[in-house]
Amino acid sequence: MNLFFEESGDFKAGSVLSQAGEAYQVELASGKRSKVKAKDVLLQFSSPDPATLMTQAKTLAAEIDLAFLWEVAGEDEFGFAELGAEYFGHAPTPDEAAGLILALHSSPVYFYKKGRGRYKKAPEASLKAALAGIEKKKQQLIVQAAYVEELKQHRLPAAFASLALQLLFKPDKNSIEYKAMAEACDALQTSPARLMLACGGLKSAKDLHFSKFLFESFPKGVGFPAAPIPALPTDLPVADVQAFSIDDVTTTEIDDAFSVVELGGDQIRVGIHIAAPALGIQRGDALDAIARSRMSTVYMPGDKITMLPDALVETYTLGEGQTRPALSLYVTLNTTDWSVVSTETKVEAIPMASNLRHNDLDALVTEENLANNAGEYPHKAEIARIWQWALVLEQGRMAKRESFGLKPEQTNRVDFNFYVENDVVSIIRRKRGAPLDKMVAELMIFANSTWGKFMADHGIPGIYRAQGGGSGGWAAKMQVRMVTHAAPHQGLGVDQYAWSTSPLRRYTDLVNQWQIIACVQNGVTAPLVAPFKPKDADLFAIVSGFDAAYSAYGDFQSTMERYWCLRWLQQEEARQVEAVVLKDEVLRLVDVPLVIRLPGMPQMARGAQVKLDILRWDEVDLSVEARILEMLSRVTEEGLGDVEDDAADGEVAEVAEDMADQSGEAGELTVTEESNGATMSGEVDAIDALNVSQQAGHHVNPAQADN
Repeated sequence: MNLFFEESGDFKAGSVLSQAGEAYQVELASGKRSKVKAKDVLLQFSSPDPATLMTQAKTLAAEIDLAFLWEVAGEDEFGFAELGAEYFGHAPTPDEAAGLILALHSSPVYFYKKGRGRYKKAPEASLKAALAGIEKKKQQLIVQAAYVEELKQHRLPAAFASLALQLLFKPDKNSIEYKAMAEACDALQTSPARLMLACGGLKSAKDLHFSKFLFESFPKGVGFPAAPIPALPTDLPVADVQAFSIDDVTTTEIDDAFSVVELGGDQIRVGIHIAAPALGIQRGDALDAIARSRMSTVYMPGDKITMLPDALVETYTLGEGQTRPALSLYVTLNTTDWSVVSTETKVEAIPMASNLRHNDLDALVTEENLANNAGEYPHKAEIARIWQWALVLEQGRMAKRESFGLKPEQTNRVDFNFYVENDVVSIIRRKRGAPLDKMVAELMIFANSTWGKFMADHGIPGIYRAQGGGSGGWAAKMQVRMVTHAAPHQGLGVDQYAWSTSPLRRYTDLVNQWQIIACVQNGVTAPLVAPFKPKDADLFAIVSGFDAAYSAYGDFQSTMERYWCLRWLQQEEARQVEAVVLKDEVLRLVDVPLVIRLPGMPQMARGAQVKLDILRWDEVDLSVEARILEMLSRVTEEGLGDVEDDAADGEVAEVAEDMADQSGEAGELTVTEESNGATMSGEVDAIDALNVSQQAGHHVNPAQADN
């Protein structure tokens, strides 16, 4: 006796070797033996042999007209034998019965299984819908195959034109477009990004990196929703000063300026004036929502995405020849020792006499010229006064920093300005700590520290940068963190540090400006009327949101700077270049801030210079391959403050720096692997300071640099 039975959802046939109660010992055609329960047996037959029956059954199943079979079946549940008699016109033979079972089981669209060997035909409406779905899938497969062929020929199907970015960054993996792209990538042994570039779905690697960032950080686009631009306040007293700003030539968000008034005797008054958009933007209004959704202006070489609409920036920026609202910190100084006699904060309107630019003044305002009173340039006398005070401020910070147990700040760093025009990049070396940079840096640090104390003294919270005094190991203690109460910033050498001097470009500064203005206007009652009250949970939410956004923006800026460094190699046809050893296997090119990791390179001292042969680079994954051609005899310390041995211990040597139109505190950098190459990153906390435009493109990571 032979049996046709179901086992684990599959149908098999075999010869019975023995029977014990409700179980059979069966030998299959393959020779394998199996124990079969009686309830799983569908047919018993003596002929043909099991192998022949299975062959004939499969042939019959393929020939059965499923549509006719569905018509024959009644509305009620049925057994296969009953339907077989109707379909074949006679009691089905073993091979016919087995074939019918295989056909019914493989056609769930037509027949629903109700039990062992029992079925019920699908309702007509369900059948039509299922058949339509099957036909649609067939047509989709035809379309998908056509897409694959086009992609393999490096032609972009028309349907892909509006989907390229979504397919790359947030694909629907069930769509035929994604399946076609994946299939074409497998066939061509390439990645989706490279395929899109080859097919024209993306214009360039630059568009790839930029589009990825926009897709992730600005999914609704970079345009601003409609929002009313507040008129300038008309009831502010006009200060009796002639203020001037110091910025890069590309800076448009001018939010800090200075003034100097001689008071007679040994006293002068220095004014630090910060644009005051907080007078026009109110917490919870449409402009606040816009600023909070972005948290910061995004900088990249040659471009930026502003935090606030252009119309508002133009209204509140401290433009030359304009009188604009400002939050002013006036500092009365004794010039015999440059000690601070008093400070006063005012909300007022500031007449802007000049917008000075680094491009015009850097060559004139040098330490030598300042010492000798040489050169002619606007606001020469005021700049000389600020320079003298800045030197004293720096010395005081260094003494305070060292009292915290930290080493002096490094002064030998080199920054790089990126200028991009018509996709041609210029990368200019610029030694950090030039006089104009130091002046802006020190006065911004002073303002942020003074206003941080001002808020704390009035009993209202703010957003502070703190470093040192944390828990855990040395690195954890020295990590720069954001808090809502006054705390020391040991790296800067100040007792408290609250970002307050870039309210047009950073949401934290706008928040702090609201709080400071509340103190100025309300005095001791400020805790009752300030926009953010003590222990306001929303302030913690802002800190968290800002950290996340700023980190993403910094990563993007680093990506774009690395991209433009690779473009510079192509543009300058640079194949043999000089590099300096930063640490272990990590080098940085001398002419551009391109960092390369060379595994297995010989042990060399930090600062040693080598000549490299650039073999190849990839603008998509931003990797670089190079080899050492020659070890040069030169050793330099210039620019190596970025990588200090003690950086590994977690110390952050904060220095004044305003990268890309942002002010900030920058510190020692550690080296991390990125994109099969390496990039500079680390515990960098850029200070509100050197107004060197990041939109022009300083090499700094604002995610880790408090700009």
